[in-house]
Amino acid sequence: MVAEYIGKIAEWLGGDAEAVVESLSAMWERLLPLLWYDATSPITLTSGFFLFAFLLFGVGYMAVRRVVRLRTLYVVLFSLYFYYKLSGLYVLLLLFVAVSDFVIGRRVARRREGGARTRRLVAISVAINVAILVYFKATDAFVGFVNGLYGEGTLEWGMVVPAGVSFFVFQSIAYVVDISRGVIKPLRHFSDYLFLLSFFPKMFLGPLVRARDFIPQIEQRDLRISKDDLGRAVTLIAGGIIKYAVIAKSLGVLFVAPAFAGELGDSGIVALMAIYGFTLQIYCDFSGYSDIAIGVALLLGFRLPDNFDAPYKSATITEFWRRWHISLSTWLKEYLYISLGGNRHGTLRTYLNLIVTMFLGGLWHGVGLTFMAWGLLHGVALALHKLWLKLIPNAKKVGSEMKPAWRVLATLLTFHIVAFGWLLFTADSMHQVEDMLMRIAHNWSWADIPAMVEQSEVALALMLLGYVMHLLPRRVDNAVMRGVTRSGYICQVLLIVVAVWLMAECDMLLTLSSGGDGALPMYAAF
Repeated sequence: MVAEYIGKIAEWLGGDAEAVVESLSAMWERLLPLLWYDATSPITLTSGFFLFAFLLFGVGYMAVRRVVRLRTLYVVLFSLYFYYKLSGLYVLLLLFVAVSDFVIGRRVARRREGGARTRRLVAISVAINVAILVYFKATDAFVGFVNGLYGEGTLEWGMVVPAGVSFFVFQSIAYVVDISRGVIKPLRHFSDYLFLLSFFPKMFLGPLVRARDFIPQIEQRDLRISKDDLGRAVTLIAGGIIKYAVIAKSLGVLFVAPAFAGELGDSGIVALMAIYGFTLQIYCDFSGYSDIAIGVALLLGFRLPDNFDAPYKSATITEFWRRWHISLSTWLKEYLYISLGGNRHGTLRTYLNLIVTMFLGGLWHGVGLTFMAWGLLHGVALALHKLWLKLIPNAKKVGSEMKPAWRVLATLLTFHIVAFGWLLFTADSMHQVEDMLMRIAHNWSWADIPAMVEQSEVALALMLLGYVMHLLPRRVDNAVMRGVTRSGYICQVLLIVVAVWLMAECDMLLTLSSGGDGALPMYAAF
């Protein structure tokens, strides 16, 4: 039937009907596979498919954005499709969590004064969500442990961890807990809760949003985007693309991964620069994606919380956690640290709660000795900083209160504690951690620098650029944002086009040089 109509249109236009039908059929055959989930090439906010789909989405969004219910359903459907393209049939897991906690949240609200009943309902919600996390996070480690004891192949585990599973699980736990605490009222419409849980810009790597901050935005009738909002969105998206898809990816492929694998030699200077490189890589990866997500959401009229605030400028470990992945740090504080008792049960209990919170935060990232050690390192460091503040009454709580010379020294110390933590975070095993530290301690020679530079000139230049950008004063960032805002629509479009072009060129060059497949970064399962 469709072919007949196409043929009639082609004849009316004076063309060859058969050739038109064949051409359109061939185009459809090429397009159709792109619409389905592909495990080898999942969608991200920087993928070409997303850019094309978002443009089509934007046309429809402009038509429905002033009608609240229609807008909500439209965004939810696109978000669910986005997650399907990201994780395939695991979209059903997202729907299960949404249904479960939407129902539990409404029952908690009805029984909020019921004491034990309310706590049981909250416990059921937490148990369901934690069980999901444990299943996907811990099963691989358990299988590896059993196979290590009884030989490879004793147990098989080939399941992929759903991308972003931790984020929508944490979001769902927070929703039910906030209802039980009386912070928010349960949403009346399931579509609104699904919007809160699945809003596509934040789906993959966050930021986590507080329900009490985001729900009013879902319900507002007129979403206005000011000139300043547009300028900020464009700046964030363009800068995020450079950080996420150019600097982080290039550093990982060209320098960090080969250095950790020993492909660039066993020099101590290479090992140290690899740690510095990963320290920048993980920041650019997380903060770059967060910037893109915040910018895309802002284009739609929604405000997501800032997620990174130049964390490597921190002069204390406490300040670092106020600047690093702010939405996750806030979640850990509000829903884990405070639930454990916070600082309400004496000094020793406060220190223990900090250590337990960060230890569990390490396990959230992955079940293994290296992640446990990373969490313990930060927990102990936070506890020691609190002890320092208690023993030295005149000590400054945050680095901004320090004198300049002390701040520089404290910043260098904090940076290296964090960088050592990132070594634990990314290492395959504690043996690799030991190997990297031994290379730095016992195989150090300044004469190795020229060879390293010759091998990795581009990657080292990008590392230098990344750190310089990170250390620029805030007023420079604000000046750039004001300049982009004043530049006008044409310049803003050109800025995005240039950023996307750089991303595409970088991706092509990296694929040609390393045989990369464009897969998700190592943090996809967070």
